[in-house]
This record gives sequence, structure tokens and C-alpha cells, in this order.
Amino acid sequence: MSLLNTIHKHLNQLWKITRFQWIYRRLKCSKIASDVTCNDDQQQDIVNRLEVLGFSVEPYHVNVERYREYLRKADYPKWGYYQDILAYNFSEKSLEHFVAAEMLDLQYGDTYIDIGNDGCPTPEIYERIYGITPWKQDLIYRAGLHGNVIGGDAASMPLEDAFADKMSLHCTFEHFERDCDSRFIVECERVLKPGGRVCILPLYLNTEYAIQTDLNCVRPDELPFEKEAVHYCQFGYNNRHGRFYDPDMLVTRVRNHLGGLVLRLFHVINTHEVDPGCYLKFIALIEKRHGYQG
Repeated sequence: MSLLNTIHKHLNQLWKITRFQWIYRRLKCSKIASDVTCNDDQQQDIVNRLEVLGFSVEPYHVNVERYREYLRKADYPKWGYYQDILAYNFSEKSLEHFVAAEMLDLQYGDTYIDIGNDGCPTPEIYERIYGITPWKQDLIYRAGLHGNVIGGDAASMPLEDAFADKMSLHCTFEHFERDCDSRFIVECERVLKPGGRVCILPLYLNTEYAIQTDLNCVRPDELPFEKEAVHYCQFGYNNRHGRFYDPDMLVTRVRNHLGGLVLRLFHVINTHEVDPGCYLKFIALIEKRHGYQG
């Protein structure tokens, strides 16, 4: 790297730090200059509080042998994904893909939608391994239907009722801003076939309702913040919005919008057996009741 490029890189980093601090000082909300952390004791506290609110939280053990077999069949390098994601956390992302497939019980011929796809090869991998019919959705794609690509708001998809058998969101649901999370739950009831499933993982939970953000990813005049949340401002997070539900907000924003859907929660016990860097802790599995006509 030339001296000029090195100087430019350092100046750009300094500008980002200065901008971040400038916006942080002007925020008129509950705020912490940190990321959201949730240790084992806090996770157990969350589980206890969820159970008090009537949730049943089931322990989930990753079958590591089956995960390794999934990796062999998926062949991530074939899709040009392996190298791009290595620096981020390949073990975590591939684990999410594997667990979602297990939770959904993907079957040959299932109409599957990858919500918040962002170029991930999961639909193609699932088609190769399980024989599903793949669809991919994302806000970044051109609005409307284009082949098997769905562009636009995940909470208002241009699809007919009872279109999909299975859907999953890998590190996606937390980025749904304002009321998009609640509206998406309502949309799942419309789009899923009776008996259809949607898997959300990770389901980000915390002891307090929180939104994590990198202030360099937002404009000061349109911050997607909520007065009920504590705002964790983390330099280098590289996302404008990551929602962490506390148990009460999970009721308000998710359970209260289920209609004919049934929600199951899972607490993942053994991700360390896959990789110590994996952070998948909670999973939501939502199923549309058979015979529901709403």
C-alpha cells in the first residue's frame, strides 16, 4: 500500500470516528457507547422471564456431526461465498443455515423464501441438498417479482395468499425498522400455507429492550430509534439498526400479532462445540396452524 493510500485510510477512519462522536453527543435518547452483550447468566434470566410470560423455551442442541455433513454437501466455495464471509464468521453463518434447514424440516418440492437474502447462496444450497423450489427476497432487490427474486418490503410482498411452505431469516429480523417486525409477522400469516413454517435466527434477546446501531450508517435527521429502547451505539457495527427484544417487547411486537400462527422459542446450548465464535443463542420457529382460515 502506498504512503498516500495509507494516509487516506487513516484520515477516513479519523473522519468516521469524529462523525460518530459528534452524532452521539447530540442524541436525545437513552444511549450507551457500547455493543449489546448477553452472558450466560443473563440468558437464563431471559428464559425465566419468558416462562413467566407464558412462553415455553425449549433447549436446542446442535447436532455437530450433521452440521459437518451439511457443510460437505453445501460446498460453500462453489458458490463464491466461503472466502467473502471468512473474515466475518463463516462458522456462525453456515451454522444458521444448517439449523434453519433442520428447524424447517425442508422437503422436496417445498416453496422456500429466503428473507433478507442479500446475495447469500442459501436458496441454491437448499435446492441442491433438499430439492426445494427457491425464492429470494430483499429490500435491496428491484421492487416486484423478477423470476424467483422478490424485491421490496418483506412485510408487504407481492405474492398470493398461502404461497410459501417455508421461509427463513438469517441475521435479518433484527434489521427490520420501526413497525416492520410486527407487520412481517402478520404477513407470514398471509403468505404461509397451512402447516407452513418460518424460522428466525438468531432471535436477538436481551434483558432490556435495545437497539444497536453504528452512527456512521445513519443520517442524524432520520435516526430509526424508539423512545422505549436503550440505544447501544457501537463504532464498527456497520449496520444502522439491530433490535434486541426484552421478554415484554417480544410479547408486544411479535406474540400479539400472531393471529393463526404458533410461536416456539429455543435456547441453543452448545454452539461452542461448532466454534467458540458462534453467537447463535435463541431461535424463533413460527408455524401456521392447519385449517386456519384467517
